[in-house]
Amino acid sequence: MSQSLPVSWSRVEVTKTKSLVSPEKLSNYDLILRCQEGMQPDRAAFAELLRRYQSHVDRLLYHLAPDWEERADLAQEVWIRVYRHIKRLNEPLKFRGWLSRITTNLFYDELRKRKRGAESLSLDAPRQMKDGEVSWELPSDTPSPDDSLATREFYEQLRKAIADLPESFRTTIVLREIEGMAYEEIAEITGVSLGTVKSRIARARLKLQSVLQNYMDGE
Repeated sequence: MSQSLPVSWSRVEVTKTKSLVSPEKLSNYDLILRCQEGMQPDRAAFAELLRRYQSHVDRLLYHLAPDWEERADLAQEVWIRVYRHIKRLNEPLKFRGWLSRITTNLFYDELRKRKRGAESLSLDAPRQMKDGEVSWELPSDTPSPDDSLATREFYEQLRKAIADLPESFRTTIVLREIEGMAYEEIAEITGVSLGTVKSRIARARLKLQSVLQNYMDGE
């Protein structure tokens, strides 16, 4: 009759076995756990994590700041912050959301520093309207071969319409419709009231719908 291995010994062996697996073969969850071990994140595991999520950060910054030349610098700063603070992430399964918050917080910090003047379009005026949900599901920057030319043109118009929004409204609509954040989270990140968040989202949706309708009518 075989004896089971001591629990403490088994855990050591499991840890050693995982440490021998190359980062490319690890799950996202295990990559994060490896980055949280030791005094500093494992460089190979962190590099693989960056490779997997770099496009997510780039895409989010693209929608938040399409006219900024410093997006690459912001993306680099995002990963510096992730490297420094990844040990604070208590729930590795929520890494993507945590990464999105770091990205949007960094963007908003930079936005506040710029202290831009009056916005070219005022969308904050009180307006009574039902806050209906609209899903703006944007495709990746490399459409599949099955995408029609008309579909690609439509989404390009959508990207342009979002880019033309004042930055505070663009931030709000991106966080809500693209990142799927709750109104309360957006209010916390942007530093405005919940009512202002809802108003901006409603007004931004109205503006986008108007622009896209004009595009469709002009075809």
